[in-house]
Amino acid sequence: MSSPETLLVLLAWGTLVGVDLVTMPQVMVARPLVAGTVAGLVVGEPVTGLVAGVLFELFQFDVLPVGASRYPEYGPATVAAVAAAHGAVEPAGLALGALVGLATALVGGLSLGLVRRLNTVAVRAAASRLEGGDPHAIARVHGGGVARDAARALLVTAGGLLLAAAGRVSVLPVLETRTGALVAAVAAGVAVAAATSGTLRLVGRGRDLRWLVAGIVLGAGLLWLR
Repeated sequence: MSSPETLLVLLAWGTLVGVDLVTMPQVMVARPLVAGTVAGLVVGEPVTGLVAGVLFELFQFDVLPVGASRYPEYGPATVAAVAAAHGAVEPAGLALGALVGLATALVGGLSLGLVRRLNTVAVRAAASRLEGGDPHAIARVHGGGVARDAARALLVTAGGLLLAAAGRVSVLPVLETRTGALVAAVAAGVAVAAATSGTLRLVGRGRDLRWLVAGIVLGAGLLWLR
């Protein structure tokens, strides 16, 4: 089990990852691949972090964050997944990480909708001052939005870490059998399917699709030659 200091670092990292998705600084640390790799370094298992990051990066491919669309939040979820998976025997660790991460991602997605509604309430309450160009009102509304998102990311990450700790005690012993291999295989298969669906939706048909197929064939050929 992680030390209290490690858990605090993971909590801080997950909060930054959650805030980066929408509010600031938007430097792409919210991508699962980055979030997972850094979390892996924090717990001393970079490979575990990288594997979890790749898994949830595949899930992320099926997300199109446009406007007010609803989608799971995979950044803090990947941090929680690494906390659940580290130190466990594979594939049980990956299976538990997938279960914890997916549950945390769903909660994170719901929390994004809640913060949007709270921000709307705050803007409507200050509408007259905002329309008048009151700089203090603008600063308060903006600061409030940042604070709400930071609190949301903190709570989602904390919830994910608590779920990871509970899973390591109650679920991991069950997964340290053939069940773990089955769950890990299903999670990987669903992730690949989600990535394929998202990629095809973005690429569409025509020339882009042909280039995609050509790239896959070329890449597979290079791997085979190695």
